[in-house]
Amino acid sequence: MTESRLSGAIAAIRRYAAHRDRRAALANTVALIVASNQPFYPLYLYWAVSQTIWPASVSFLSTPFFLAVPALMRRSPLLGKTTLVLAGVGNTLLCQMVFGTASGVDIFLLPCIALAALLFRRAERVVALALVAAAFAVYLAPGGLLGEPAHVYGVDEYAAFRRLNFISGATLTALIALLFAHAFDDANAQPDETDGPRRT
Repeated sequence: MTESRLSGAIAAIRRYAAHRDRRAALANTVALIVASNQPFYPLYLYWAVSQTIWPASVSFLSTPFFLAVPALMRRSPLLGKTTLVLAGVGNTLLCQMVFGTASGVDIFLLPCIALAALLFRRAERVVALALVAAAFAVYLAPGGLLGEPAHVYGVDEYAAFRRLNFISGATLTALIALLFAHAFDDANAQPDETDGPRRT
């Protein structure tokens, strides 16, 4: 790919992620980051855990939902933000079913909870609380309801799996926090159109 084509592709991605609502724009950015990293997860699994990586293919089922978030956000910010969080919770649930709870994949519920807490406005608080409750329900679901994992890894492999997932989940949570801190740290920033007029 030539430099001009690469620049054009980056510009197109930025336009796709752009939104006049800061929260919506941040959600779009997170969604595209997650979608772009999903193809690499099996490689991380191969490098850090085991050569048995085929169960990771289930994570690709959520990729279209993450990619669709910016398009849905243009139709309805509430729909777009809800889709992002549900895609994360749903993907975590599927991975728990395939990998088993011993893999520590439930760490990815933390960025889902962070997004639910940060993305939604006061008027949308009921939706935010419902999404947080959904994440907790997935975490607290009895292991027997999830069935047997698709592949049973060894004790050392599960330990490596938990390390990999902790690093990945913690990194994503920190990235979300940094994006929000960067977006809202300017006291003189103009309010979103959806925020209404600023009071003095």
